[in-house]
Amino acid sequence: MVTHALATAQGPADTTELPPVRVQRQTVSGVIAMGLGIVALFTVASMPLWASQGLIRDVVELCCYIAVAQMWNLLAGYAGLVSVGQQVFVGVAAYMMFVMAQLWGINPFVAVMLAMIAPALLAIPTYGLLHRLDGPYFAIGTWVVAEVLRLATSVFGYVNGGAGMSLRVMTSYSPMERAVGVSLLCALMLLVTVGGPYWLLRSRYGLALIAMRDNPVAAASQGVNVGRLRFLIWVAAAVGTGLAGAIYFMAQLRITPPSAYDPNWASIAIFIVMVGGLGSLEGVLIGALVYFFAERWFGQYGATYMVVLGLLTLFMALFARGGIWGLICKVVDAPWFPTRRRLVEDRT
Repeated sequence: MVTHALATAQGPADTTELPPVRVQRQTVSGVIAMGLGIVALFTVASMPLWASQGLIRDVVELCCYIAVAQMWNLLAGYAGLVSVGQQVFVGVAAYMMFVMAQLWGINPFVAVMLAMIAPALLAIPTYGLLHRLDGPYFAIGTWVVAEVLRLATSVFGYVNGGAGMSLRVMTSYSPMERAVGVSLLCALMLLVTVGGPYWLLRSRYGLALIAMRDNPVAAASQGVNVGRLRFLIWVAAAVGTGLAGAIYFMAQLRITPPSAYDPNWASIAIFIVMVGGLGSLEGVLIGALVYFFAERWFGQYGATYMVVLGLLTLFMALFARGGIWGLICKVVDAPWFPTRRRLVEDRT
């Protein structure tokens, strides 16, 4: 009787049904960005039909900057691995491509793809050595590995030591054939280094990466194999960085140890990611454009220009950690590479 009285006092139970919902992954801005991305890929691939040789070289350089920065962003922004020695993979892949093409007689455009074996193989033992280090010790360790490889290459007679190598085999191809090959490789590189991380972040591994980025200890407690995931990201970033290095030096037609293992590769990646936005694919594209045009317009000022870039990086790290893309997101929510899952009312 007491239960009946309470039920009568509370009134009838609420039987209102909640509206059906569905998980939304794509956005209008994402669809537009995807369309523009496809157009950009076709534009890069078709450069020999409409662009000058100088413009092709500039676009190749920009694409390489984007690729290296995206790989560094994947390492630091998601796996929590801050490396200042990514130039080691640039140099190893580029030298392997030169050896295959110039000394072994392999088609240079095929050699670019085969050269990816070198950074992948190098990434395995280097991670075994470095993964026990943490924070700044890990970063310093990556720089030491890069310097060791630079010095070893400088005294290795098979690759002509410190004098470097020239890709003379490319003279057997016409300027149009070289432009077509490099342009297609650049389009493929963008697809792999930009589309690959986007696909990864939209997969179930993307949730694990985001969890690992926010709190590795909490992610591990929820079943994420942090060690294995970091290792896989390290190897993937090595391959992507190596691909950029092989394509870049194929376009340059010459390589030397100081240029191949140049620490500026890491500096450029750090600047692009920090200014554009750490942990965002969109930020890397913005940061790469900022660096590319700043280099073209102000590179003539030498040391002063580099100091300004360093101060800008420091300013963004202290006062705008989300970078330019983070500032944009505070004004408008329109992701170019949407990875979040949203519940929306299903009106169908």
